Amino acid sequence: MSAIPLAERLRPKTFDEVIGQEHVLGVGKPLRVAFESGEPHSMILWGPPGVGKTTLARIMADSFNAEFIALSAVLSGVKDIREAVERAQVIRANSGRRTILFVDEVHRFNKSQQDAFLPHVESGLFTFIGATTENPSFEVNSALLSRAAVYVLKSLTEEDLLALLERACREALDGLAFSDDAKRTLVASADGDGRKLLNNLEIVAHAAKNKGQTEVDMVLLGECLGDALRRFDKGGDAFYDQISALHKSVRGSNPDAALYWFTRMIDGGADARYLARRIVRMAWEDIGLADPRAMQIANDAAATYERLGSPEGELALAQALIYMAVAAKSNAGYMAYNQARAFVAKDKSRTVPEHLRNAPTKLMKELGYGKLYRYAHDEPHAYAAGENYFPDGMAAPNWYRPVPRGMETKIAEKLAFLRQLDKEAKK
Repeated sequence: MSAIPLAERLRPKTFDEVIGQEHVLGVGKPLRVAFESGEPHSMILWGPPGVGKTTLARIMADSFNAEFIALSAVLSGVKDIREAVERAQVIRANSGRRTILFVDEVHRFNKSQQDAFLPHVESGLFTFIGATTENPSFEVNSALLSRAAVYVLKSLTEEDLLALLERACREALDGLAFSDDAKRTLVASADGDGRKLLNNLEIVAHAAKNKGQTEVDMVLLGECLGDALRRFDKGGDAFYDQISALHKSVRGSNPDAALYWFTRMIDGGADARYLARRIVRMAWEDIGLADPRAMQIANDAAATYERLGSPEGELALAQALIYMAVAAKSNAGYMAYNQARAFVAKDKSRTVPEHLRNAPTKLMKELGYGKLYRYAHDEPHAYAAGENYFPDGMAAPNWYRPVPRGMETKIAEKLAFLRQLDKEAKK
């Protein structure tokens, strides 16, 4: 078998060979139109791993007969950027050819490194193409982002990956065959990543050749890949997207969806302790006082996982999610806390009223500290009706507004009763 990696041997040379990304590469679609315009422009290609970002940059360079310079932000520094700029200047001076500077993982460059490209993009020395798996709104400098079009690439579909698998077997692997189960499993394990599919396929093809097999079955697939069949991405947007989906499924009162995202992440190797922390957060943020038992169940589930570990402890986390999904929902406490924080951050430092101050010394008592304080337990209903607990001159803000669900229904009734006592006390 060739020493050149399979992914490199099968790298498309033209748009027509690219599998997937029809939403930007189809006839009349944005990236296709950009290429057909005859004038290259700077761009950011944003998408998950293995969907063709580097390939598209190379095809662009070939289409415009431009010199292609590639940098990896993982491996490169200021010296490499400077050398790339000098090389582009030499190319322009000697041949007048365009240069396309491709920066992979551009989000890993810091602000000053990203800023180094700006004057050369503006002068037209090179066309800048950055590739990133992270949201460029957060990871790419606004100055650089404003000078580049952003194209969003999508994970390859199962149909795309099957087409890629068949092309590889036909064009590079001497017609290697797969059982239906093995084919589906290999495609699923790639999780939309074409490069991962081809890398796994190459491992399997080597093993099949060594064993003298012309068809790959599930036994051989398991022997070759093992844990590599797990699909979860522990970092980047994919991780946080799945966390978001889990949280929103609980908030949306859908226990099956919550279980789906939880087991997806666990199956792929997500840290169950991290998930436990997020589950506790969900209980406080989205259920709150509508069902205080949710916090207890979430904390108990986290403690159970610490005691039992995996996989037994995951059952406790799963059942906590089910309970939370079907529990009454309230973000009243969450919203009240955020409003209070925002108010205090902007407000002046108000003095504590004298009747609320502590008076542990004789002098403080003589100054009137705590003199007019009314001890609630000595009042009817254990409530000092009409009493003010805010600084003088501060109106009651009414931050906490219980929702008409679960326990907060009772809380709302009690608060309404106490407010009525306040009104009567002021008459």
